[in-house]
Amino acid sequence: MGVTGPPGPVMDRDEVDRALARLGAEHEAIETSLLALQDHAGRRLLEGAELTGVTKERWTSADASITLLWAYFDAYADALRSAREIRSRRRWSSREDLVELTELLRGESVTVAGSATATANAPTLHGNSGKLSERFSLVTLVERMNDLYASSLDMVVAADAVWSALPARIDLLAAELQRTRRLAHSVGVRPGEHPAGDDLERITHALTSLRERVISDPLAFWRQAQGSSAPGGGKPDTTEYDREARALEDVRREIDAVLTVRQDAEARLVKLRDVLSRADRTLAEARTARGEVLAKIAATEVPVVSGPPTVLQEQLATAAEYRRHAQWHRLSPLLESLEEKAEDELLRARESLTEVTAPLAVRAELRGRLDAYKAKVARHGLAEDPFLIERYDAARRMLWSAPCDLRVAEQAVLRYQHAAAELLGAPRVPQQSGPEDRGGPERE
Repeated sequence: MGVTGPPGPVMDRDEVDRALARLGAEHEAIETSLLALQDHAGRRLLEGAELTGVTKERWTSADASITLLWAYFDAYADALRSAREIRSRRRWSSREDLVELTELLRGESVTVAGSATATANAPTLHGNSGKLSERFSLVTLVERMNDLYASSLDMVVAADAVWSALPARIDLLAAELQRTRRLAHSVGVRPGEHPAGDDLERITHALTSLRERVISDPLAFWRQAQGSSAPGGGKPDTTEYDREARALEDVRREIDAVLTVRQDAEARLVKLRDVLSRADRTLAEARTARGEVLAKIAATEVPVVSGPPTVLQEQLATAAEYRRHAQWHRLSPLLESLEEKAEDELLRARESLTEVTAPLAVRAELRGRLDAYKAKVARHGLAEDPFLIERYDAARRMLWSAPCDLRVAEQAVLRYQHAAAELLGAPRVPQQSGPEDRGGPERE
């Protein structure tokens, strides 16, 4: 919509003709804009909607503004028609005609009558609500129409943009929500039984409420662009929608995890039974080894071996029960916990076996060291040396007798090593236990 030129002294015929041409073009532009606003889909929706909140308040004002716009336009059209009639009286307008045309085209010659309700609700007429009519120049009238048109169009475009964007997206998300609810129900994820079921219930209520508020109060979901004065400058506020969409995506991932449990539950249960069975066998081996150590090794503290934890077996039985009854939402966290505990139990059993059999490992090492030195002595032709035979037999009796005193046996093995080293001409072996060259010293 345009603006007429400034007022001035009495116009000549050429100025009048140019002004009338400009006003005619402006009349067409204004009429086109008003008809477009009248036919705007957003305006028709606003007329038929049950509005609330800020949208109701602004639509009351915008509706009054649109009514005033048509009243102003009719007055503008009447003034233009009157001016054309005066100009058409004669080919060469008289001085009186030009004075009348100047007053009509540049003076406050346009009277607009309006209802008190319309003028009270129009946003640019506050302070004039007591008047039943007003006088304008064509310039002022066009400026007033521009203001009313811009504010009305801004409100209509904003509401239409929200209605065009959010309800459709909410409906798509609601459809996805229903599919997720059906899938969740099939795997036992229900409200009151699983957190994801509670989340689905909350998201359902949130989306229903959000859609109702968007339909009744779209402007509450409009974010005005910073520094923009153009009608409709901004975008729909999707903060609430985005939050619920993310929440639904989180629930979908939880449901997918439960579905994964349903698909591989049997394999995971079999693996769990195997891990726990290996842990039990390892503990049984540790208990047997402990008895052997107590019987064969003297003066040794052997740690007690605990029995298999019955809690894990009970939880495993519960997991199998959940699988039989398709309670996947309960099975999922239980399996994760059991898998971690079962691995820990197997590790504990292996550590227990290692601790229990440590004395037997020491005895085996001493036996191996003794036989290694005997073989070395034999390679050097000293196998029949009486002193070495005596030392060897003493150490062997201690290592192959039960119970075996490891400290005494180790000293006997060291004495044999020292004796062999002296005969072989090698340096003496240190008087403490530690890593040894089992092959013994070699002569060059």
